[in-house]
Amino acid sequence: MSIEQLAKQGRDRLYGGLASAPSARLRQMRDSALRSCFARMEETPGRMEHVATIHGKEYINDAAAASVNATLYTMQSLAGPLVWIAFADDGGADYSPLRPLVLRKVGMLICVGERNEGLHRAFDTLVPAIADAQSIADAVAMADRCPIDCAKVVLSPATGGAARETGRQFVHQVNEL
Repeated sequence: MSIEQLAKQGRDRLYGGLASAPSARLRQMRDSALRSCFARMEETPGRMEHVATIHGKEYINDAAAASVNATLYTMQSLAGPLVWIAFADDGGADYSPLRPLVLRKVGMLICVGERNEGLHRAFDTLVPAIADAQSIADAVAMADRCPIDCAKVVLSPATGGAARETGRQFVHQVNEL
């Protein structure tokens, strides 16, 4: 089938067709084969990684979430209330997909970096407490002293950057608490 013929069917039918092939294959596999496949999958470093529970708060390193969509998945996966540590964005990221989840789940937002205007514009009216931090060390200290009762602290940048190094800094600072 040519690209033109696929395009004429419409995006929804194309995506549905692409999704149906792997799901049909999965239905043919036995449970033991599926378990074996998933058991061999390796975790992504810095993706939803439990670091520690300190002073009643669970600290989660999600530094690999370097996009709004990745952070959206994280927010969907975690129960609130939580402290969200995000990074400043100089590229004008569209945070609108996060707004409903942030409204329901985030008690405090800590913006790391120098250009936090985009984060403030998107979330000032939704989050009870917003703070600016210059470093991961500052952000972790602020999260530890959070005035709002939050059970989780998650570093989920929502923008690109040096994810591995940032994640290592986060883990180090949490372990210093």
